[in-house]
Parts: sequence; C-alpha cells; structure tokens
Amino acid sequence: MPTPQEKYKLTKKYMTQTQVQTQEKTQTKVTYTKNIGFRKRLNQRVDEYFESNNISKRDNAAMYFKTAVILGWVIGAWTFTLFGPAVIWAKIIGCIVLGAGIAGIGFSVGHDANHGGYSSKKSVNRFVGLIYDVIGLSSYLWRFRHNYLHHTFTNILGHDVEIHGDGLVRMTPVMEHKSYQRFQHLFVSLIYAIIPFYWSLADVHIILFKRKYHDHIVPVNFKEIFTLLVGKVVWLGLFFITPMAVGYTPIQAFIGFSIAYMTYGLLICNVFMLAHVLEPAEFVEPDPQSNSVDDEWAISQVKTTVDFAPNNALLNWYLGGLNYQVVHHLFPQVCHIHYPKIAPILAEVCAEFDVQYYVYPTFTEALAANYGLLKALGSGANSTLDLVTP
Repeated sequence: MPTPQEKYKLTKKYMTQTQVQTQEKTQTKVTYTKNIGFRKRLNQRVDEYFESNNISKRDNAAMYFKTAVILGWVIGAWTFTLFGPAVIWAKIIGCIVLGAGIAGIGFSVGHDANHGGYSSKKSVNRFVGLIYDVIGLSSYLWRFRHNYLHHTFTNILGHDVEIHGDGLVRMTPVMEHKSYQRFQHLFVSLIYAIIPFYWSLADVHIILFKRKYHDHIVPVNFKEIFTLLVGKVVWLGLFFITPMAVGYTPIQAFIGFSIAYMTYGLLICNVFMLAHVLEPAEFVEPDPQSNSVDDEWAISQVKTTVDFAPNNALLNWYLGGLNYQVVHHLFPQVCHIHYPKIAPILAEVCAEFDVQYYVYPTFTEALAANYGLLKALGSGANSTLDLVTP
C-alpha cells in the first residue's frame, strides 16, 4: 500500500523530467503526522495472504475474462443499437445497455489499469488504460486527478477535487453553503446525468488552457495533448459520427449518444458518492498553519471512506470492487478481484488498532445515507456531521 509520497512517485511514472520538476516546485503539500504501525501491519497481513496462497496481486485470469465480457457487452450493445431492429423502444433499450456497459469499463477495466492494478507491466496498464480516452475521458488527467489528488488527499476540500463539485453541489460541511443547495438532493441526479459531457469538455480546457486543479499544477507535454485530441476524435467518431455515417440523422445520433452517456453518468456518479459522501465518512481539515493532518494516512483513508454491499455478488462483479472502496484506497494497485478476500483481513487489523471500519450491508442503505447527507448539507447543516479538525 503506497504512502502519499509513494503515490506521488507512482504519478511521476507518467511524467517527463520537466513535468516532474514543475510539479515538485508547485504542488501543495499536506502531511500526515502520525505513524502508529497500522499501515505496516496491514501490508504484512495482506502480503502473507498472497504469498501463502501463491497468487499474484495483478495479471489475473478472472480479470482478463471480465475484460472480454465487458468489451463484448459494449461492442454488442453498440452494434445492436446501430444495426438492430428499427424500433424506437429497442433503440432506447440498446442505448441504456450501452451506457451501462461504458460504466462497466469505467468501474472495472479502465479503473484497474489506470491505477496500475491490471498488470505488473506498466506498458500493459498504460495501453489498457487508454480505454478511458476511447469512452471520452482523458486517462492522463484522470490519473492525476484521481490517483494523486483524490487518493492522497481524500475528503480534504481544496485538494480532493472529487468532493469539490465545482462549488455547485455541497458535498462537505467545510464548503460554503449557498441557498439553492437546499434542493441539491433533488437536482443532483440531473447533474450526474450530464457530467460525462462536462468531464469531456473539462479535459480539453484543463490540459490545453488551465493546467491546474486548485493549487496543483497539471504537468502537460505534447504526448498528452496528442493523446487527448486523438482520444476525443475516436470517442466522437465511434459514438456520434458513425451513427450518422450509417444513416441516422444528427438529431437521432445526438439523442442516442445522450441516452447512453446519461446512463453512464448516473451510474458512475452514484457509485462514487457512496464511498465518501455519506455518514459516517469523515471530512478532514488540515491544520491551517502547518497544513498537516494529525493522523496516519492509512487510518485517515479508513475514516474517510465507506464500503457497501459486500455480499452482493452482482455488484461485486459489476462495480469492479468499488463497493470495497476502503480496501481500494489502501490497495489501489491490487486487482479488484482480490478485494473480497482482503476485506476480512482489513477488518481484523482495524479491530487490532481500534479503528472503526464502516460497511453498509446493502446498496440501497448506502444510497439512502448518501442522499440523506446531501439533503442535510444542502440545508446548511454541519453540526451533526463528522468534521475532523486539529
């Protein structure tokens, strides 16, 4: 399990020397000041599990099979939608199934690869990770935003961009409250539905122009710009241009494209929110003077993250281990196929160190807790929420 410093080293694998030097000069550092041996003990126990069973943390046959199934799902749904029966309801169902398949790529295949958890070979992870670009999301920018900012600074406003919501949705009690947010639990699903389109535009804006998340500079070189632009062309070509080329009108192509990607957005956003934006996940404020957190990094990951539905076989398969988000945050470079086996080990180590490991038994309970917290945050409440300050 990498420390924040090791995570930064992993991020550097994808940068040129100039990019590394730029980020080292400009990155905003948050430090975790404690080390009570939790991470060391957990790593030891998990390593023992893999060694005693003589299995690899990556390069898993079950993962390769899942990749084939999900890619077959997407290709099949795409083909059916374009060339299947010319019946409106069949086209709509095809688009929804396609969107769910694209979300499956996001949950499983692309997610593991871009974390370095798909293969022990960097080149394989990088190649498979490019599937994010094919579905409209910059794999490079995702690695920077998600692997570095989100995984290192989980639930810290101003650093973890994935709980910021560009200020539109109040996801943390630290964020300023705005009057319209009292309705956010009602309109947030609309935002989820259109967010894939926003992400695709934001990729271009950030890589070509802004090159920054909060105070964190995004290092960019020609290769990443080229990959971004080619990825957008391939994405639009597959999901928008090709339908028109085979006879659909621009309006029909746009409607189908929108249905598929709104389905994808609803699924991917709801699942992410169930990990960090619900009670009892904590929201952390570093000390304003030292910019430090009085906790061990690994323990902070457990406190700011929640698992759900561990006994749901369908979700275990489809969500790519994202219902085991605590395990994922501690072992992002381990293939998610192994998370159900690691979770009991994590629970034992948490009990040993008196760290509370939160798990919602079902998806619906976690979903209700998430929307309940969004409603409370939208009303301006914060006194009843878990807010960790120095």
